[in-house]
Amino acid sequence: MQSAPNRTISKAALWSGRVLSALVVLFLLWDASMKIARLQIAVEGTVKLGYPENVVMPIGVILLICTILYAIPRTSALGAVLVTGYLGGAVATNVRASLPLAGYILSPVYVGILLWLGLYLRNIQIRRTLPVLTDYS
Repeated sequence: MQSAPNRTISKAALWSGRVLSALVVLFLLWDASMKIARLQIAVEGTVKLGYPENVVMPIGVILLICTILYAIPRTSALGAVLVTGYLGGAVATNVRASLPLAGYILSPVYVGILLWLGLYLRNIQIRRTLPVLTDYS
């Protein structure tokens, strides 16, 4: 496999990546905070999906830790991998609960795509590791 050329990231790509990443981080922090605070909507939703009420806060803490790791530039790749695992669990849970494809099952997939796109646009090391959008001409 050929590696990506050794060049810098354009300002437009860098800022697009930062904005996408910030939106993902804000969404995940909002989700984690609802679980940590044990808001009724978070508890009811988790219980409806078949989980016991006492796991809502630990799930929120796990998401918070993974999100913080993603938000820190030095640990963003590790955070992206961990959040992707978390989102995979959300997809599996939604499939097991027979929720609709468009509304529920694909939502974590969309968040994951935005998460990785944001990281890809702002991080040259990720571009070198995953040269999927590289021009090889």
